[in-house]
Amino acid sequence: MPSKNFRNYVRKTRSSSRLSSGASTSQSDLKQEQNAAETDQPSQSTKRREPSLFRRSSRRTSKRESESDVFQDSSDQGYMQTRAKRAKKNALKKATQAKAPAGGPFLLRILPDEVLLQIFSYLIESDLCSLAQVCKRFSILANDTVLWKHLYQEVFEYTWPMMHPSEKKFYQVNPEEYDGHNPWKDSFRQLHKGVHVVPEPIGGSRLRKRKNMKYHFSIDDACNVIDITQNKLILVHSGIYTDEWIFIEHPVTIIGAAPDKIVSHVIVENTHTSTFVFMDGSDDAYVGYMTIRLYLPDDPNSVSHTTDEGKYCMKIGPNCSPIIDHCYIRCISTVGSAVCVTGHGACPTFRHVNISDCENVGLYITDNAEGLYEDCEINNNALAGIWVKDHAKPIIRRCHVHHGRDVGVFTFDHGSGYFEKCDIHHNRIAGFEVKAGANPTVVNCSIHHGHTGGIYVHARGRGQFIDNKIYNNQFAGVWVTSNSDPTIRGNDIFNGHQGGVYVFGDGKGLIEKNNIYGNALAGIQIRTNSSPIVRHNKIHDGQHGGIYVHERGQGIIEENEIYANTLAGVWVTTGSSPTLRRNRIHSGKQVGVYFYDNGHGILEDNDIYNHMYSGVQIRTGSNPTIKRNKIWGGQNGGILVYNSGLGVIEHNEIFDNAMAGVWIKTDSNPTMRNNKIHDGRDGGICIFNGGRGILEENEIFRNAQAGVLISTNSQPVLRRNRIFDGFAAGVEITNSATALLERNQVFNNKFGGIFLATSISAVLKENKVFSNQNAIEKAVKHGQCLYKISSYTSYPMHDFYRCHTCNTTDRNAICINCIRKCHHDHVVEFIRHDRFFCDCGAGTLSGTCCLAGEPTHDTDTLYDSAPPTESNTNRQA
Repeated sequence: MPSKNFRNYVRKTRSSSRLSSGASTSQSDLKQEQNAAETDQPSQSTKRREPSLFRRSSRRTSKRESESDVFQDSSDQGYMQTRAKRAKKNALKKATQAKAPAGGPFLLRILPDEVLLQIFSYLIESDLCSLAQVCKRFSILANDTVLWKHLYQEVFEYTWPMMHPSEKKFYQVNPEEYDGHNPWKDSFRQLHKGVHVVPEPIGGSRLRKRKNMKYHFSIDDACNVIDITQNKLILVHSGIYTDEWIFIEHPVTIIGAAPDKIVSHVIVENTHTSTFVFMDGSDDAYVGYMTIRLYLPDDPNSVSHTTDEGKYCMKIGPNCSPIIDHCYIRCISTVGSAVCVTGHGACPTFRHVNISDCENVGLYITDNAEGLYEDCEINNNALAGIWVKDHAKPIIRRCHVHHGRDVGVFTFDHGSGYFEKCDIHHNRIAGFEVKAGANPTVVNCSIHHGHTGGIYVHARGRGQFIDNKIYNNQFAGVWVTSNSDPTIRGNDIFNGHQGGVYVFGDGKGLIEKNNIYGNALAGIQIRTNSSPIVRHNKIHDGQHGGIYVHERGQGIIEENEIYANTLAGVWVTTGSSPTLRRNRIHSGKQVGVYFYDNGHGILEDNDIYNHMYSGVQIRTGSNPTIKRNKIWGGQNGGILVYNSGLGVIEHNEIFDNAMAGVWIKTDSNPTMRNNKIHDGRDGGICIFNGGRGILEENEIFRNAQAGVLISTNSQPVLRRNRIFDGFAAGVEITNSATALLERNQVFNNKFGGIFLATSISAVLKENKVFSNQNAIEKAVKHGQCLYKISSYTSYPMHDFYRCHTCNTTDRNAICINCIRKCHHDHVVEFIRHDRFFCDCGAGTLSGTCCLAGEPTHDTDTLYDSAPPTESNTNRQA
């Protein structure tokens, strides 16, 4: 209804209007009446009747207010048609009467909008709703956004309109971006039935003049009243509500109402026990836009940092599904937790909740509880940001868990849950910890800058970690230990200050399709009887090695791409025995695969190529099985076996290496069967410095140097090998070495078949040496310098002379034809039959060779091929 002042104003206007009521209507007035009837607009004549219409409309409005909401505007078309007919009838009737003296126009019609708006500003919302039903002009003015903003903020305090389009849904809108006409009125309509809570009696003064609004001075009182009504909305106004005991057993809605940042103005706290407790029957309750605090001084009799003490900022019990929205939660207590969700059927929804600066656990979910937790911020808590245990299975999305003084998220005792797109970082311990049968699913999260590790799975923990970014952690990105068996799939694990994934202490797990790179230590470490499955990963650009298996580590490592690491692509050491299958191991800055200190295992069907050192190294008692691999492009050879290394090397293809395809040295004793060793840029197999080994049924062909070179006290056994198409000799034995050569086929080699240096005693049985090109014999026969057929890149075996007249040393070799031609009549000495290139032809002596033509300046006078470089990969991870 209109206010008293406005009603008095209308009465005065009606009195002045009656002074001219007896005048007759002119012909022009009749025309105006007819036009008004057709357009539903007031004419000069009907203006005189508007006060009575206003009065009647107001009475009807008053009746409707008692029956329905005051915000239901009148739009009765029948009533408007009746009104138009009456106006037309009265106009025709008055046209027949005598003309009366003209009266003044209705005063309200000539008042400016500004004056009416000033008058309307003294009214309350129910008056404005009534005025909006009088006429079109009043409707427009009574819906003015400035009027409604003033009314709205007087009642609700919100700086921006709080929209409540449906149950349990609230959000604020920017008025300038609102799609509707008047956001303030729309929000008023949605909220006006709520019960208000103000902090003290004086706070209710603005509500007393609104008879349809109820208010209380405590939340508990409002809950007790509202539980027996249909209206379930409680609006809690600015203030601090101390020692409120709020036990919710009904589906009420409690929301803060304050200006600016609402949660900082509406504070509910308790200093004795839990602040909010949701019990059976509170299904679908709502609490939003407030700060909830619990302050309990330290109890000397309590056990510090326990969670099951029953004292929480908020506790949600069994069979409760409340919505907690846009709240700050603070718990200054070393017992309990900030939020506890417990029991079967506990399934709350948390949205945009901040749980911070608590002296215990932030969010504690236990005992089969569930729930949806979205867009929350959980930080700077003394214990874990989130605990999940006892078969609880929450859904946690887009939460920000950071700067905790303990672990970020801790799942244990068979807790599980689904974690998606969370940002977990800068926690003092691991970002995510899983233990004791817990089995969470963690998808698309960022876990980074942990002060220890990223993810720590131990004590039979499980879990699925899929498509996460795990980076910049102080220790390993992922730790798996103590019989744990997680699935780690599709993650980016990079830039760790130590390793990428670290599996130890009988750890297992599936490590699959991850991108692991840029870590300070090995991309993956496997140790102490651990046996994970590692497949389809990219492990690259590490500052250390790719995969490091040590201290009896095991595991299946298959179909990975391991490349561009600073140290070895794969290390296998100290009693470890992994299986490596179908991997691509390439472009490393040292060795491809490195077995040392009793490293064992199976290396099969891998591509190993383009390493700065050799593709595979085996040393110090290591005894792997290496089969069906392709090993090529090594800058220091294909396979290097040294320092008592062993191994079974079979069915491999070893080719296009810069030095020997296979090196065997220093008391090593491998077994090589059915390998193809070809197109090397040096020799095929080089055995020296006491190397041994059994070489059976290998094909050795098209190598730049000797197919097999045996030197310096070595003693191998060669059986049934085919050595052919070499660009130098087939087999050369020199420098106090010996060998057993049995039933080998040596053919079509450039220099010849089998060559023995002076004083070499070898056992040759049933070998077939045929169709070799014998280029050395032909060169000697035709009087050519041997340098013509060898240059400085190979070492043909023939008679080796020195010239005393030219004062050459034992390391300056001169071929027989140069002795005869270039050093004719000189004092010469036969040294031995051995491998050399002619220094006279190479132009390294003082005189000019008469047979070689232009000299090639080179000082390489070594008899053997250049020795391999041993990998310096002794740095411990």
